[in-house]
Amino acid sequence: EGWRPQVRGLASRFHCLCLDNRGFGASQPLGEALTLELMAQDVLALMDAQGWASAHVVGHSLGGLVALYVARRARERVRSLALLCTFASGAVPTRLTPRMLAMGLRTRLGTRRMRRHAFLRMVLAPDDLAQVDKDALAEQLAELFGHDLADQPPVAMRQFQAMRRADATPFLAGFAGLPTLVVSATHDPIAPPAAGQALAAGIPGARFVEVPNASHSITLRLPEQLNALLREHLDGAEARGRHGV
Repeated sequence: EGWRPQVRGLASRFHCLCLDNRGFGASQPLGEALTLELMAQDVLALMDAQGWASAHVVGHSLGGLVALYVARRARERVRSLALLCTFASGAVPTRLTPRMLAMGLRTRLGTRRMRRHAFLRMVLAPDDLAQVDKDALAEQLAELFGHDLADQPPVAMRQFQAMRRADATPFLAGFAGLPTLVVSATHDPIAPPAAGQALAAGIPGARFVEVPNASHSITLRLPEQLNALLREHLDGAEARGRHGV
């Protein structure tokens, strides 16, 4: 459901498949260790189930890292990459700087309302946060995320550990020629623009776009602007494919 704003903007021209990672929604994690390789394998298994030989792969945050691992495992099945508010190395979002530690603790301590508001501070730009009804927005996002923002699914810590061990940097150069869009948000504390710039620099020919007055929740808070970038990127990738580029 978190991709609903993008599906609404793209479904008239593209077949869209959205997935719950292991441990979210109705899915359940297996007893084995959670890794980026396993999550990439899950994506390819779902493509197989749809009968899709290839697809444009769009990932946000951890999903961007998963997308990179999908392309590493099955480059021939990836028509293009769109990497949103993400990073090449899991060390970026899992770094325990004083600021990140404080922000993380606020999402786990205090009343439920305090924890919801702390989560919003992590994913909204300052101007956006100052203008919204925080309680109403928390309810809206809970529907899209599939859980109350005051709670973190049990699998979240396993995802954190899997991210911390992952690093796509060594194989980025191998994606030369793969149409790639990297989008960062100016006020994103989880995937700062410097991480997006480094990611784009590692993929020869990748396009980098930084969206001002936005933060980690760009997919939800600025869907029209983001969808326009995605349509432009996907149309360009399709055109290149038709011409054999």
